Amino acid sequence: VPHPRHFEFPSPSPIALRPSQTSSPSPLSQGLPGEGAAAAGADPGPGAIALPLSPAAPRSPGGPARGWGPRGALGTRSAGWQGSAGRGRAPRSGSSCPGPAQSPPGFSPPGRCPADAQPTEAETAVWNQVNAVLEEAQGVLAELQSYTGAGQEIREVGAAQPPAARPAARGNPAALPQAIQNPGDLRLQERAWSAVCPLVAKLKRFYEFSLRLENALRSLLEALTSPPYAPTQHLEREQALAKQFAEILHFTLSFDELKMTNPAIQNDFSYYRRTISRNRINNLQLDAESEVNNEMANRMSLFYAEATPMLKTLSNATTKFVSENKTLPIEDTTDCLSTMACVCRVMLETPEYRSRFTNTETLLFCMRVMVGVIILYDHVHPVGAFAKTSKIDMKGCIKVLKDQPSTSTEGLLNALRYTTRHLNDDTTSKQVRALLQ
Repeated sequence: VPHPRHFEFPSPSPIALRPSQTSSPSPLSQGLPGEGAAAAGADPGPGAIALPLSPAAPRSPGGPARGWGPRGALGTRSAGWQGSAGRGRAPRSGSSCPGPAQSPPGFSPPGRCPADAQPTEAETAVWNQVNAVLEEAQGVLAELQSYTGAGQEIREVGAAQPPAARPAARGNPAALPQAIQNPGDLRLQERAWSAVCPLVAKLKRFYEFSLRLENALRSLLEALTSPPYAPTQHLEREQALAKQFAEILHFTLSFDELKMTNPAIQNDFSYYRRTISRNRINNLQLDAESEVNNEMANRMSLFYAEATPMLKTLSNATTKFVSENKTLPIEDTTDCLSTMACVCRVMLETPEYRSRFTNTETLLFCMRVMVGVIILYDHVHPVGAFAKTSKIDMKGCIKVLKDQPSTSTEGLLNALRYTTRHLNDDTTSKQVRALLQ
């Protein structure tokens, strides 16, 4: 059964926001530099890097022009599965997590592909649905990155209170409820409320986007695990969908990293909820309540209380997908996830490939996707990702993360420490636990 062996990285060039449909073509839509030369069997030049999982594998000129990679704000062009589509169902025997010089089962000589995989006719319906969500994702990241909060206005409200009503120490969580229960200057109260309301509306949009992202993930899981093809065959045949899956994980980890470093989000929402609560007690109706009612506020509160809310949403969605599709072998889902984890690990741990990455965002993309699929695997698989029987080489994955500067990987390591389910199980080796301490 033929499968891809190579992955390609173009020279990444981050862009601020995705262009509109009427703007000039994005570099992402123009394929790899040197693609035409590659098709002719010539050296593709520095813009394209072929990454064979098996050093002995011959390179095939030409081949299908498809692959996957990140997009838009905070993203770059990145890797792609390649090769001719396989037929039939590949055997599941053996680990789906190879070493640097070992190919996943069933993989065979490749073709070449650009970074921007295009959907086939069979993929179009799902691709269009997911693409509409991914188009929004860049705006969500841009808004979250620029989120400054209403901390100054809220502090001014607290400063206007009588001294006895002020919090005992700056940064005390009790500051927000006291600021509401003991209003000092009505003008400052109104100013703080006017600053918080549009921010809460923005937080509501983020939460609603998480629901659309959950539906998009479910559609991709259905497409990438459905019979009669094995997961590795799906990743090859539906390369455009595999690319979108990776982009969703890249967005998810990017969103959660930004959220974890911005305490203003929960402070603003806490101020909003307490103001609403006080006005209900006083039988006052605020205009903002019509936009964020009590039920919505409760759901948003649970969402933002999570350290990694987007990742938690996707983990729950993946678990729900498996539980609702009892006729689908669980291996169809876990093999898809473990294969993607292995692809990223091999690209990160092999010096020949890493030395050609000229942009740190390309490395971050690989690391985020790898961590994302590990966490999903750990939530779905009965014994998780850390057991000896796992098809993911957790030691290797953790090691490649720890080999990077801590400033870029500490959040990802924390995600493995605190958002996985099976790390503290008895089946987890002491060596793996020690690596994450």
